[in-house]
Amino acid sequence: MSDEKVIKEQYLISPFLSFFIIHAMQVGVGVLGFQRMVVEESGYDAWISVLLSGVMVAISIACMYALLKRADGDIIKVHQQLFGKWVGGILSTAIGLYFFFLALIIFRTYLEVLQLWMFEDLQTWFIAILSIPFFYYVVSGGFRTVVGLAFVSILITLPIYPLFLMTLEFAHYINILPVWKHSFTELFLGAKASTFSYSGFELLLIYYPFLKKKEFSQKWTQLGGIFTTLLYTYIMLICLFFYSEEQINKTVWATLTLFKVIEFPFLERFEYIGITMWMIVCAPNIALAIWAASRMVKRVFEFNQRHVLIVFVFMLAGGIMLLPTRQEINMITDIFSEIGFYFAFAYIPLLLLLQIVVYKVKKKGAQNETTSM
Repeated sequence: MSDEKVIKEQYLISPFLSFFIIHAMQVGVGVLGFQRMVVEESGYDAWISVLLSGVMVAISIACMYALLKRADGDIIKVHQQLFGKWVGGILSTAIGLYFFFLALIIFRTYLEVLQLWMFEDLQTWFIAILSIPFFYYVVSGGFRTVVGLAFVSILITLPIYPLFLMTLEFAHYINILPVWKHSFTELFLGAKASTFSYSGFELLLIYYPFLKKKEFSQKWTQLGGIFTTLLYTYIMLICLFFYSEEQINKTVWATLTLFKVIEFPFLERFEYIGITMWMIVCAPNIALAIWAASRMVKRVFEFNQRHVLIVFVFMLAGGIMLLPTRQEINMITDIFSEIGFYFAFAYIPLLLLLQIVVYKVKKKGAQNETTSM
C-alpha cells in the first residue's frame, strides 16, 4: 500500500461543496421512516433525541478533522501511520465494505418503497439490471461528477419540505408537552436509534484530500450536519404534532404517509410525486457510497478504480436481489446501524486519542535523540 499521490488541482472541489456532500449523504431513505424507531425509545421527546444525534455528529466531524489534519491525508493514511501496512489495510478495507453496504441498504430500501407504494409487481431483478449502467456511468465520471449530482439533488428537492406545513391543519401541539418526560438514557437510546438516518457523514474520511483549503472546509461540513439536524427535527416535530404516539409506533413510513395528506386542486396523490422525486435524493447517496468503497479498495490494493467499480456495481445488483423480504432488509439494517454507531461515535474518537498518544511518543523520542547527540 503506497502513500497517496498528490491529487491534481483539476480534481479538487471548493470547500463549500462539503456542505452539500454531507447533507446529501445524510438525507436519503432514512428520512422517510426514522420516526418510529426513535419514538419507541423516547416517546414525544423524540425531537430532543434527534437534536442530541446532531450534537454527536458535530463532535464526530470535529474528531475526523483533527484526525485527518494531523495525518495530512485520508483514513487510509491514518491507519497506515498508526497500525502499519497490513493491519491498517485490513481496517481500511473494512471501512470500504461499510460504505458498500450503506449503498446496498439505501438502494434496497428505496426499492421496497417503490414496490409497496407504487408498483406492487415491480421485479427487483429488473431494477437491479437497470442500475448497473447508471451507477457505473455516474461514478466513473469521477468525484466531481458525483458531487455535482448531490448538489443538484438538494436544490431540486428543497421545495418539498415546506409542503409538510400543510399538515399542521390537523396538528395537536399539546402532544409534546410537558417537555423532557423521559430520562437521559431513553433520550440517548432514541438518538442511537436514529444512527442509520444520520449515517453517511463518515464519507469525509475519504474525500478530505479532495478539498481545497481544507482548513476552511470544516465550517461548511459542520453547517451541512447542522442543516440536516434541523431538517430531521422539523420533520420529527411535524410528525409528533400530526400523529399520536401509538400511530407512529405502527407506521413504518411516517414521512411518506404525510405526503398523502398534501393535496392540490390539480393533484390528489402527491405521494407519487414525492416518492418519484426521492430517487433524486437517493441516487447521490448510492453513488457517493460506491465511489467511496471503490476508492478505498483502489488505495489499499492499488487496483484500477474503474475495474473495482465494475465489480461493485454488479455486487450491488446481486446484493439487492438477495434481500427479497422486509425481514431480511430489517435484519441487515439493524446490524449496519449498530456497526455505524460504534464506528462514528466510538472508533473515530478512540482513533484520534491513539493518534495523539502515538504522535506525542514519537515527538518525545525525537527530542531525546536530539538531546543525546
